[in-house]
Amino acid sequence: MENEEIYDLADLFKLFSDSTRIRILYLLYENEYCVCDIAQSLNMTQSAVSHQLKLLKQGRLIKGRRDGKQIYYSLADEHVVTIIDMGMEHILE
Repeated sequence: MENEEIYDLADLFKLFSDSTRIRILYLLYENEYCVCDIAQSLNMTQSAVSHQLKLLKQGRLIKGRRDGKQIYYSLADEHVVTIIDMGMEHILE
């Protein structure tokens, strides 16, 4: 494994190290939501949620779908679902 790949993997796991981002990912695990719905569900400001969504999107863990003026966010792919499932399975053992 190349050094760059190791750093990229470490950066990916850093995204999972924040409880707010995990809460967002768990919301998106079930359905897609816009910033306002995520903020309301987590009792956070839209600005704070937007900041976390930006990081998650940069890490390719989520994707956005535009519908008019709203952007609806969802998990990027099945790999993200697998990571969440495996992490939960591991801590519940």
